[in-house]
Amino acid sequence: MAQLSCITKTGALITSVFEDLAQLRIAVFNAFPYLYEGSIDYEKEYLKVYSESENAFLFAVYDGNKMVGATTCIPLTDETPEVQEPFINAGIELESVFYFGESILLPEYRGLGLGHRFFEERETHARSFGTCKITSFCSVVREENHPLKPSDYQPLDKFWIKRGYQKEPLLKSNFEWLDIGESQPTQKEMIYWTKQLS
Repeated sequence: MAQLSCITKTGALITSVFEDLAQLRIAVFNAFPYLYEGSIDYEKEYLKVYSESENAFLFAVYDGNKMVGATTCIPLTDETPEVQEPFINAGIELESVFYFGESILLPEYRGLGLGHRFFEERETHARSFGTCKITSFCSVVREENHPLKPSDYQPLDKFWIKRGYQKEPLLKSNFEWLDIGESQPTQKEMIYWTKQLS
């Protein structure tokens, strides 16, 4: 393992690493619980929301010239309607929320403290605006007996709780993507986690 290096990008500058980020997202989200059958073209379209937001933020980790980990965040006001909807329905002001996108790391780089670093970087960015009261992200809901669930699978709930996040059963969305082995995209229930920023 070479010396790891870190970069940050904001707004339109995130476009410069779209290819790297798209490939990393496909590699990591292919595993349970997301089981995502991705494509570079779909990824680049999805990631446009970040490049179009002046205050979106990316923190990425490289091993040599290979992106091995990355995390993003964006003001909820700049997110898509499907992400905003549960907050609107709950009467939460969109301006008070920073939404955390992916937090992804190749398996061989886990256990080095980078997961904590990802949250610290995003929370620091969110605080810098002085208007953010809540940070939030969502995770996919899969049935306990899913046939593709590994026997040694450990959900990240304990890690998120340790970081000060709590699951919000009333905040839910449905996202659509193509699962491994499927021929048509299907709706997946997503549940949100939130943290009150001090």
